[in-house]
Amino acid sequence: MLDNNICKFIMSGVESGLSVSCFVQEGNPEAMRAKTVLPTHRISLVSRGGGSFVINGAVYPFSVGDVVFAFRGEEIYTESEGCEFMYIQFEGARADELFLRFDIRPGNRIFCAFDGLLPLWKESLSRANGQTTDLVAESMLLYTFSRLTPASTEKDGLLYQLLGQIEKKFNDPELTLGRIAEELAYNPKYVSHLFKEGMGIGFTEYLRIMRIRYAVSLFDHGLDSVRNVALLSGFSDPLYFSTVFKREVGVSPREYIAGKK
Repeated sequence: MLDNNICKFIMSGVESGLSVSCFVQEGNPEAMRAKTVLPTHRISLVSRGGGSFVINGAVYPFSVGDVVFAFRGEEIYTESEGCEFMYIQFEGARADELFLRFDIRPGNRIFCAFDGLLPLWKESLSRANGQTTDLVAESMLLYTFSRLTPASTEKDGLLYQLLGQIEKKFNDPELTLGRIAEELAYNPKYVSHLFKEGMGIGFTEYLRIMRIRYAVSLFDHGLDSVRNVALLSGFSDPLYFSTVFKREVGVSPREYIAGKK
């Protein structure tokens, strides 16, 4: 690692709301130019120089003080010389809620003139240690979100409510979108269409991803009973859980547990 780089990694959290995986100061030109497919969402704050992010083939010019969002599964690299930026990688149901609240999406990913955040980000990154990096990164992430202007349409508000209900109840094996729609007094077909339009995937797929993500975090924190993790994650059938887990993660729960030892 070069002297002008700081990279601090974080143990994944069990909480389903928001988890941060690293807080990085990037000043290595080779690392910037390397194409990377993001495993989680990323928020970047440009601290020096200028150039362009290339995200899924689209070019996004940036300058000092710009806040730039990239999303899980996107390919990203930088075209620039002499620039530097910091970034936090994060995921979770609350992240999806925040994207909706602030209308953050591929067509609206750059927010300019946030130079005032630079001293706070730099100081926070420099003082973070193994015991506090997760707290520091999460606080910077949420504070930066708080500086943005919220979206306020009725549809965004309903999506925000839907995601909140899913976050609270995702480990209930009886949870359905129809039940949530009924609790919120909306037509289930309308809610289903709105959810897919806003999230880009259907409710069932979103719920499955959330449950598997939670199961992975439980395994990462030492739980080794497939049956218990399945039940805690919202699966009433451990065999079905194992099938879904292998499809989503690429290995069976037993293989994943063995790989952690």
